[in-house]
Amino acid sequence: MTSLLAQIDSLGRFVTKNVEYTVRVFLMVYLSLRAAVLDKAQGFRQIVGVLSAQIYFTGWQALPLISVLALGVGSVMILQSLSNLTLLGGTQMIGSFLIVMILREAGPLLVALVVIARSGTAVASEIGNMRANREIEALESMGINPLSFIVFPRVVGGVLSVLGLAFYFNAIALIGGFLVTRFFQDMSLTFYTDSLMKAFAKEDVLIFFLKNGFSGMIIFVVSCYQGLSVKRSPHEVPQVTTQAVVNSIIFVVIFNLMVSALFYLNQLRSLGVV
Repeated sequence: MTSLLAQIDSLGRFVTKNVEYTVRVFLMVYLSLRAAVLDKAQGFRQIVGVLSAQIYFTGWQALPLISVLALGVGSVMILQSLSNLTLLGGTQMIGSFLIVMILREAGPLLVALVVIARSGTAVASEIGNMRANREIEALESMGINPLSFIVFPRVVGGVLSVLGLAFYFNAIALIGGFLVTRFFQDMSLTFYTDSLMKAFAKEDVLIFFLKNGFSGMIIFVVSCYQGLSVKRSPHEVPQVTTQAVVNSIIFVVIFNLMVSALFYLNQLRSLGVV
């Protein structure tokens, strides 16, 4: 009985801690948006400058890494799907297979993991060092709201960058992957593109924006929150950076899993299976 109560207490503390964390993160997002709209202490040009720098670092500079990753993933998936579908006599389903695996599932997760590794860690450590070095207090003393000047442009720039990187990843994986594997398979480009176009549905557009947009928001909101949680010592920066990576990965994976589960459950329901 005592062991059961201890487990219930532990579960309660875990749930309370995560609910409190989520409420604080949402409150920071609300205050950042409110400050960006209402606070005129910093000019629009300064916010655009920070936003542009975030897009340049997160989006533009990540293109080489995303290119290599997309070519590798696309090539492997095309070769594997062709070898298995040919044995089963279902080569015409290659478009459906690739749309599901690359555009709906692998693309959003892989792009999010790359952004977490490159930009999430950079944002958390940058803001953490700013907090430890009293730079944020210096901004506040000049009448500049750190939420609108630091958090808002990084979150907006991060979301736009993740959307752009995801679109680029899908294009390189589907088209570049086919061209790379052209030497190992004899499928025509016309047949391949026709199969992709027939498999592409309007729901894929919704899933693309939902998964990639919210993944970008989760990554940069969590990274900014963890960076701002530094109190005084620079020794806290590595800890909050690690926590930002862990929390971002957990939240992004759970969110992607929930979207996929709801989508396929809705499809099964429309088919009358459940």
